[in-house]
Amino acid sequence: MQIVTPELGLIFWQLVIFGIVLILLRAFAWKPILASLKERESSIEGALRMADQAKLEMQELKAGNEKLLAEARMERDRILKEATDVSNQLIEQAKNKATEEGSRMIMQAREAIQNEKNSALAEVKNTAAKLSIDIAERILRRELADQPAQQQLVDSYLQEVKLN
Repeated sequence: MQIVTPELGLIFWQLVIFGIVLILLRAFAWKPILASLKERESSIEGALRMADQAKLEMQELKAGNEKLLAEARMERDRILKEATDVSNQLIEQAKNKATEEGSRMIMQAREAIQNEKNSALAEVKNTAAKLSIDIAERILRRELADQPAQQQLVDSYLQEVKLN
């Protein structure tokens, strides 16, 4: 294997060609490449800004959703409390009405019992009076059946009247 050393002319022409290629690349390729890199860089920066903005918007939406959920929970709790209060009030009203109705029925029953008792007592008194009159009538008939007994009864009544 042999190492070749380049001559000075070859190096010169290689440098000239390299310079021309460099100028051509700078004039025609470098600007479009740099422009496309700058455009890519700016689009990436825009996308990052949009991603950050979207992230912020998502955080705001999440906070808004949490706030709405909290408000909905508070509203639910308020409605449940209100419903519980209304049901307790209805139960209390029903208890009071039932108590009043029970008291009224007990009072009517007591009045009916008292009326029946008074009616029964009046009937007993009437029956006792009729029996007394019947007994007195029978006794008087038997006592007044003979003449000497009648005379003796009249005399005893007269003496009682004179003494009084």
